[in-house]
Amino acid sequence: MMDLMWITWLPLVLGAAIGYYISFLRESRRVFVASKSVADSTANKKSKTKEPLEIEKLTDFRRKFKMVLVVRNDLKMGKGKIAAQCSHATLGLYKKLLRRAPKALNRWENCAQPKVVVKIESEEEMLVLQGKAKSLKLPTHITIDAGKTQIAPDSRTVMAILGPVDVVDDVTGGLKLM
Repeated sequence: MMDLMWITWLPLVLGAAIGYYISFLRESRRVFVASKSVADSTANKKSKTKEPLEIEKLTDFRRKFKMVLVVRNDLKMGKGKIAAQCSHATLGLYKKLLRRAPKALNRWENCAQPKVVVKIESEEEMLVLQGKAKSLKLPTHITIDAGKTQIAPDSRTVMAILGPVDVVDDVTGGLKLM
C-alpha cells in the first residue's frame, strides 16, 4: 500500500519542481535579456555611456512600482493626440530605463506595468514637477511635439515618471486624474 502512495505523489512532486525551475529560468532570462540589450546598445555607441540611474538603488522586490504620465491640460489636445503623446512619453522613458536602469524596469514590469494619467495646467508646473522628481532620484522623460498637427512646435506635452509608488506619489499625488 505504501508503494502505491509513493507512485501517486511522484508525478505531482516532479511537476511542481519542474514548474518552479521553469519560472526561475524565465525570471533569470528576463534580467539577462535586459542586461544583454544594455551591453549591445552601449557597444554600438561611440559616445560616452551614461551612468546608471539612481533609481536602481530604490529597486527592491518588495516595493511596488508605477509610471505616472503628466499631461499638460492647457494645450487643449484632442483625445487621440493625448493618447499618442502618452505613448511617446512611455516609450521614451522605457528606452532610457532599458539602457540605464534595467532592474527598475524589470521591477515595474513584474508589478503589471501600472500607468496613471494625471493633468497639469502649465509647462512651468511640469518643469517644477520634473525638478522634484529628479531630486528624489526618479527618472523622467518629457515628450516634445513636432508641431505638425494640433499644437505649436517644440511644445512639451507629457512627462513620464517611474519609480516606487510611495516616492512617485510624493511628486504627483496632488494632481487630478485626466
